[in-house]
Amino acid sequence: MYQVVPGGAGGTVSNATAIKQKMKRDARPLVLASVLGLVLVVAAVTAWCYYIGSLRKAELLKTELLDLNKDGYIIRNHAGSIVFRMSFRSGTLDLDSCSKEGEILSCGRTSDRKLKFFIQTVFDNTVQCYRVRWEELVPDLPVEHAMTYNVSHWYGGAETAIQHWPISISGQQAPKPFVTSDVYLNRNDFGGILERYWLSSNATAIKINDSVPFHLGWNDTEKTMYFQARYHDSPFKPSPGEVPCAQLSYRVCVGLDVTSIHKYMVRRYFNKPNKVPSKAMFRHPIWSAWAKHKTDINQEKLLKFAANIRKHGFNCSHLELDDRYTIHYGDFTFDLAKFPNATAMFQKLKSDGFLVSLWTHPFVNYDSANFHTCVERGLFVREPTGRLPALVSWWNGIGGILDFTNPEARDWFASHLRSLRSKYGVSSFKLDAGETNYLPWQFSTKIPLGDPSTFTRRYSEMAIPYNERAELRSGYQSQNISCFFRPIDRDSVWGYELGLKSLIPTVLTISILGYQFILPDMIGGNAYLNRTDSERTLPDRELYIRWLELSAFMPSMQFSIPPWEYDNEVVEIARKYTAIHESIVAPRVLELAGEVIDTGDPIIRPLWWIATGDETAYKIDSQFLIGDDLMVAPVLEPGKQERDIYLPAGHWRSYKGERFDIKEPLHLTDYPVDLDEIAYFTWV
Repeated sequence: MYQVVPGGAGGTVSNATAIKQKMKRDARPLVLASVLGLVLVVAAVTAWCYYIGSLRKAELLKTELLDLNKDGYIIRNHAGSIVFRMSFRSGTLDLDSCSKEGEILSCGRTSDRKLKFFIQTVFDNTVQCYRVRWEELVPDLPVEHAMTYNVSHWYGGAETAIQHWPISISGQQAPKPFVTSDVYLNRNDFGGILERYWLSSNATAIKINDSVPFHLGWNDTEKTMYFQARYHDSPFKPSPGEVPCAQLSYRVCVGLDVTSIHKYMVRRYFNKPNKVPSKAMFRHPIWSAWAKHKTDINQEKLLKFAANIRKHGFNCSHLELDDRYTIHYGDFTFDLAKFPNATAMFQKLKSDGFLVSLWTHPFVNYDSANFHTCVERGLFVREPTGRLPALVSWWNGIGGILDFTNPEARDWFASHLRSLRSKYGVSSFKLDAGETNYLPWQFSTKIPLGDPSTFTRRYSEMAIPYNERAELRSGYQSQNISCFFRPIDRDSVWGYELGLKSLIPTVLTISILGYQFILPDMIGGNAYLNRTDSERTLPDRELYIRWLELSAFMPSMQFSIPPWEYDNEVVEIARKYTAIHESIVAPRVLELAGEVIDTGDPIIRPLWWIATGDETAYKIDSQFLIGDDLMVAPVLEPGKQERDIYLPAGHWRSYKGERFDIKEPLHLTDYPVDLDEIAYFTWV
C-alpha cells in the first residue's frame, strides 16, 4: 500500500473518507445555486406566459372603442374620452368564460350561473354601434344594467308631467314598467307618447329593442338610470309557450356630434310619416269647445261659438265638438236634449266654412246600450283567463275598453266612425286616451300582447282613415300614423308641471322621439278652477297672451278659451299672431313637414341642432328652432317684458330688424319684449 505524505501539492489528507466528506461539503452551494436558478427560470417563463395571456385577455375584452370588465363596460369616442358607462347589476361576468370571434365578444357565465351574453360591434361610416344582449337562462330572474348619466346631458324617453330639457332626474325610483300612461291623472308615470330611445350631448344614443320586457328606474344620488328586463310582477308577458327568461338587448351608438348621431338613429330605427296632414291644419287655428264649455256643450252653444269666431274676424277653419254630445259614453248617437237637430247644425257649420271633428275614445260604459253588444260579441279586453270582459275605470266612469287587437272590434268601432262621417259630414276625429294605464294590470286580448304599449299602437291606427285632420294624444311606435299628435292636457299655470314652461321641453322631447306633426294643446290650458293661476276659471290674462304668442310658432294652433273672453286688445293680439302663424310660420313648417317623410328630422328643434359643440345650447329649454333658420325666444315668466336670449354663432336678424353677425355665441341680457311681442330671429 502506499501512503500520501504531508508536503505534497494537494495538501495533507489523512485518508480517502476525509476526501469524500470534503467533496460533499464543497458541492452543496453549487446544487443550491442550480436549484435556485431553475426556479428563477420557471418563474420567468410563468410570468412571461401570464403576461402574454393577460395581453391576449385584455385584447379579447376590448372591441374597438369598448372596454369590457366583469362589472360592466365603458365606451370611448375617437378622441379617447369616455362617453358612455354601463354597469351590470344582474351579476358579475366570469371573464374566463368569454371568447371573441370576429366582431362578437361573448361570455357564457357569471360568477354563479350560466347565461348568454354578447356584444357585437357594427361599423357604419362615422358611426360605431354596439349590440348588447344579456339573456338569463333561469326563469323569472330579472336583468338589470345601470347607465351613468352625469357625464353628459340626456334627452328623449317619454312625455312626463314635469318636463325638463335636458332630462332632470330627482329622487330614487325602482324599475317600473316603461309603458304609456295618462300623466294628467298619474303624474309620476311615463306619458302617453313614449319611445325606448335616449340621446346624449356627447353624441351617444341608446335604443332598447322592442322585444325587451322593459322597466326603467333611476337614482339621482348615484346618477344612474336602471334599464331592467323582467316578467315577474310585470304587465309584460313572454310569447305563448315561451319560458319567462328575461333578455335585455339594446344598441348603443356613438357618432361625431349629437345632431348627426340623432339623424342616424332616426333614419335607421324610427318609423316615419308616409304623408303630410292637411295643409289647412298647419295654416289656420283649430277651435275646440272643450276648455270653454267642458261637458256642458250643446247645439246652441256650439253654433254661438262658431258665430263668434266669424264675428271677430278669425278663419273658419276647423271646429272640434268635444265631450259630451252623447247621453252615455260608448254611444254613437247625439243626445237629442242637447242637440235636437244635429243634422241641421252640421249643415249650418258647413255652410259657414267650418270642418267639424268629433271627440271619441276607446271606452263603452256599462250604462250604454252598446255595452251588452260588445260583451256578447267579445269586443272588449278581457280578464287574464279570457272568459270574461274586464271592467276598467276611467275619468268618465266604468265600462269596458275595446280590444283593438281584435279585427271584429276594430271593424265595429270603425263602422261607427264611418257612419258619423256619412250621416253628418264629420271631417275627422279627436281620438282621446289610448294609454295602457286604462288596461287592467293583468289582461288578455284577442292577439296576445307581450308589450302592453302595443295596445296604444293599435288604437292609434284607428286614426289612419282620418289622418288629414285627426288628432291623437298617445303614441308608441306610431310615428308613421300621419296625423297630429297632441301632448297631454295643460293646466292654466306658468310652471314646468303641465304649465306654460313645460310646453317647449315637451314639444322638443316628442320631436326627438319622431313625432313631428304636433298640436301643442289649447292656448291658455284647460282652465280648471283648482288648476289655474287665476281667481276664476278664465286663465290669467298675461299667461293667455304669452301662451298665444308661443303657440303661433308651433306647427299648429288650437283655441278653446276664445280671446274675446278678455278684451279687444287680446282679440287684436290674437288676430296679429294667427296672421304671423299663417304668413311666416306655416310656410316654413310645411316645407319641413315635406322633408320629415324622408328624413324624420324634427320640425321643432333644440338650439344644439345647429350648435353641436356648445355646452350652453345643450341646457336651453326656453328657446327653440323651426328648421335651422328661425329661432324663437318667448317670454315665459309672469310680469316680465324682457328676457335673456342666447344667440348661437351665425348671421341673425331680429323681428325688430336688428342685425347680429357673430362668430361666437352671444347673450342678449334683458332684451326688451313687450306684452304683445315674442322675440324671434331669422337666419340671414
